[in-house]
Amino acid sequence: MLLGIVPRPALAQAGVAGQPLAVCVARDTGQSVAAMLHHPEAFDCTTPQHRFGAGHYWVLTAPIDRRSTFTAPLVLRFASVWQDRLTIHIEYADGVMKSWSSPATGITPLIQLGAFAQLPLPVREPAVRRVLFHVENAANIRGIVMDPRLATQADSASANLAMAALFAFLAGISLALIVYNFALWCAMGHRFQLHYCMLLSAMLAYTITSSGAFAWMVPAIANNDRLRLNYLFIGLAGGAAALFTRSFFEDQPMPRWLDRATGIVAAAVPLGGFSVAAFGALNLRLADMLHSLACAGLLAIVVPTLWGAWRQRSNFLWLFALSWTAPILLAGTRVLAALRILPWNFWIDNSTILSMGAEALLSSLAVAYRIKFLRDERDAAITREVVARRLADIDPLTGLLNRRAFLQQAIGRTGRQQLLLIDIDHFKRVNETLGHDGGDEVLRLFARALRTALPASVLIARMGGEEFALLVSAECSIDPEQLLSRLRTVRMPFDVRVTASIGICAGPLANDLDWKSLYRTADRALFEAKAAGRDRTRTMDYGIA
Repeated sequence: MLLGIVPRPALAQAGVAGQPLAVCVARDTGQSVAAMLHHPEAFDCTTPQHRFGAGHYWVLTAPIDRRSTFTAPLVLRFASVWQDRLTIHIEYADGVMKSWSSPATGITPLIQLGAFAQLPLPVREPAVRRVLFHVENAANIRGIVMDPRLATQADSASANLAMAALFAFLAGISLALIVYNFALWCAMGHRFQLHYCMLLSAMLAYTITSSGAFAWMVPAIANNDRLRLNYLFIGLAGGAAALFTRSFFEDQPMPRWLDRATGIVAAAVPLGGFSVAAFGALNLRLADMLHSLACAGLLAIVVPTLWGAWRQRSNFLWLFALSWTAPILLAGTRVLAALRILPWNFWIDNSTILSMGAEALLSSLAVAYRIKFLRDERDAAITREVVARRLADIDPLTGLLNRRAFLQQAIGRTGRQQLLLIDIDHFKRVNETLGHDGGDEVLRLFARALRTALPASVLIARMGGEEFALLVSAECSIDPEQLLSRLRTVRMPFDVRVTASIGICAGPLANDLDWKSLYRTADRALFEAKAAGRDRTRTMDYGIA
């Protein structure tokens, strides 16, 4: 995915532009520059650099024999490593030597994108014969002068442009995802979203410091201090990654030892980075070793976490595993390189940025899927609650409100209310004629007729048995005679003729006492309608009953 951002030829040259130069090493015991240039046999060209240990060194390149011209000026490129002071001597074919010495900030003025140092070679007619490096207080964790190369300024500019596009893309993606996920965390409050923001923030800071851009932003910073920040931010990113890994599967029960191990690693990895930043000057090799082992511990907890999620049949495992496969493999490769099991390589050294860029894209999909799953769970819970509440409020036979729901919505209304109590006449006889199933069908048809005959503002309920209640504001009162006429036209099973009686009363309904008085009066009116021969209405003034 990332390969599509930068043209392949440019990306292939990014950071490693130019012709590699073979070098040989000699320990500095007080020799002069001239002596070292004239006695190349004094250099060791076979022993790996990291085996020499810390100290002062001379590093001599193999013969170069290339000219730096105005049309094709040459630059010397080499990787940034921990050292106090560097002097570079450039010997030309005519015996002239040009030198450059680092200021108090080290090689910071030379840093380019990709954390490669770049020194322009003076343009002269004679060819460049050799380059001699004098390194003071080299920590020599992985090398003294790493991956020196001779390139043209055009190649160097192309490398910088490609790396700028790559780092800008990664930084832009990280910043956008930080803002997006932080907004989601503010709205939803899930821990994994905050941990993901912490991870991306640390990786964004690491991208800025390790890419060399920080040396451009803060030219007064010493290069060793920039490397300290690298360790600090990668440590913070590792700790946040441990927290994110566990909290992403927080709904899955994990062994207690894994939860404890996650907490330990989440603290150990940042402490490892802090130890290098704070105490690297005292014993950088030991601090770097502790940091590398802490990072190895991070890898050690990721695997059982994924295994546990797989055993629990997590819905998010496949996306999480897909997004973290590259970072885990490349982090393991980088740990092996840090422990000097694998040789140093520019792309291994920058693999964290590249893999985390890919991870940021894929993990954003995993986070989005997790949020979708949470949203679906929430929506399902809301639906279940609505259905349960509706079932508790609705009479299952007729679909009308039941007595409890009716009273809950009726009591407390302001203004005068009109209450109509409707009772189906001779319903016992209907049941005897049609059976209980037929009686139920009559109740359903009767309820449907009430719903269709009345406006939506009317509260309709089945109070129990064959009794129904209607409630509406007295200002929009119902014509009971007209309603009764509509009910007579309802076609019932087997054309059974079904009639009803209605008792009406209007009055206040502010509290329970009002309801009891209103109901008694309407019920008294209903009784009178029944006594008068049924299939009729009666109205009674409020409070008479």
